[in-house]
Order: sequence, then C-alpha cells, then structure tokens
Amino acid sequence: MRIWVDCSAPAHPVVFRPIVARLREQGHKVDVTARDYAQTLALAERLGLGARRFGAHGGARRAAKATALVARSAALWRWARPRRFDLAIAHGSNDLPIVARSLGVPAVDMFDYEWATLQHNVGCRLSRRVLTPDAIPPARLARYGAGPEKLVQFPGLKEEYYLADFAPDERVLDELGLDRDKVVVAVRPPPDVSLYHRKANRLFPQVLDYIGRDERVHAVILPRTEEQRAFLRALALPRLVVPPGAVDGQSLVALVDVVISAGGTMNREAVALGTPVYTTYGGRLGGVDEQLLREGRLRPLSDPRAITLAKRDGRPEVHRRDPQLLVDLILGALR
Repeated sequence: MRIWVDCSAPAHPVVFRPIVARLREQGHKVDVTARDYAQTLALAERLGLGARRFGAHGGARRAAKATALVARSAALWRWARPRRFDLAIAHGSNDLPIVARSLGVPAVDMFDYEWATLQHNVGCRLSRRVLTPDAIPPARLARYGAGPEKLVQFPGLKEEYYLADFAPDERVLDELGLDRDKVVVAVRPPPDVSLYHRKANRLFPQVLDYIGRDERVHAVILPRTEEQRAFLRALALPRLVVPPGAVDGQSLVALVDVVISAGGTMNREAVALGTPVYTTYGGRLGGVDEQLLREGRLRPLSDPRAITLAKRDGRPEVHRRDPQLLVDLILGALR
C-alpha cells in the first residue's frame, strides 16, 4: 500500500518514527510531509523520515491560522492527488483530514488531548478512524463525531510506544555544557501560539526566575519558537541554558534530575522514562494528565518553592510498549 503521514508539530516526527519504520519494513511505501513549525522539520530530518516541506505555522491569530490552513491544504491536495494514497495518517492535523476526505482517501486521526475543540471537530469528523489513549473518556469525544463506530483506544501513553527502543545519548549533557554535579533540570515553556492555551501562564515566569538563579541548579530550557528563544536569552538568567537550536530532547529528559514543563509531550516522556516531572500547564487538563495526576506519576505545581531539587538515585523505572500495536490499529482502518 501507499501511505501518507503528515507531521505538523515537533512531537509528530518522534511519534511517527517507529510507526513509519514498521510500515516500511512491512513493504508499504510511506510518504511523509512536514510543516515548517518550530523544530518539526529538523526533527523529521534527524530521525530519517525523508519528509517533504509543506507550509508554515500561521501564528497566534485565528485569521492567520485559517489562511495558513487553506494555503497548506491546497498545496498538499495538488501534491497528494496524483499519488493515489491508500491511507493517510496524522496526529491532530487539520490539513491531512481535509485533503484526504476531498481525495477519497481513508484517514486516521491520532491525538491524546481532547480539548482542542476546533481541531477535533474537523479531524474527527473527516477521518475514518480516531485513535486515542484509553485514559480519555469516550463520552468526551462523541461531541466531535468520534462515536463507537469510529473511535479506537489503546492502553498507556503514546510516549511508551515511541520510546520502546530508546536508549539515551549521554553526550547531550556535555554538548549543552551542563554541570552534572548540579541538580540538572529540563524546562519546557507554554505553547504560546496554540488556540487552546490562550490564558497567560503566570506560574511559569516565577519558575524560571526561581531555578534560573538557584546555585544548586543547572537548567536547560527548550523553546518552541525562535521568538521564545530570543525572549529567554534576553532574561540572562545565570543558571539557565538556552540552546541555539533543536536538541535530543528525549535523551535530555531521560538524563536530567527533574523536568518542569508547561506542555504535554515532555511531561509524558518524563513519566515514561521515569524522570520526576512537574506540570505548570495553564489550560484545561485532559484525561491523560488527569490519570497521571491520580496515579502520582505527574506532579502539579502551584509554587516554585515546592519543587524538589535533588539528584536522582538509582535506575528509573522505564515503561515500554510495542509500537506494532499502533501499526495494527492504524491499518485496521482499512478493514
């Protein structure tokens, strides 16, 4: 079969890497497209996906987002039409479901955060199969048109599947110039330009100021955009490293002592890799994070002084799952 995979955000190349590899090993021809947004293209290249660039992020304004969606969808339609794909796959992308439906190609829409309302009203309704973690209550998805005939859920976290074969690269700490004798902290800022995260995250600046001046700490922050990178460098916090470009985020998460993140993917990567993690997410919590909080695998943070700044002892408990299950569920959309 000929299969199309679209990556529209930095997490997507990482999610799809083992899925694309398994599909290609099984003899399928897989074409990958990627949007020029944050580190998406760089990660797709580093992971060997052979992605072709289409479009860019529209920014924070709704009108600009809509314009970018239309332009990218039109370009993808012109590219995809002669290729006659048998199946199309995306993780929360609106572009792919729109194009796939117009071309009569069955689409699979994956995601693990259920409150991106506009995105899911498009993706779920236009896709043949909706694939989510089983921590999300199905009743929350029915409003998007993802009823029992379309919804398929998998156990655990998506991160436990794509990190199944993961081994951290110890060089990442040295490449970033991090002092291993200090409490090494990895930080991820809020997704400023996401429609579902418009309220200001007031806690995050307090966290930055707290750890960025603590002599016990050496912290590295992974910006989402070049605008964030410039802003963080301008803060000139003495204990905070701002890398010049994309880094091996999974190795970093596995090797640091603490993760503090306002996003979702890095939180769950830390959970899967056994690294203590605090969430400063300011939006509405989804079912996955609700479950992790109940289990004590994700720690809520309301005051920077509550962060336990200590070196880790012993080997972490890593949670791994076979990505072949996701491959089978994706291909099941054709049955």
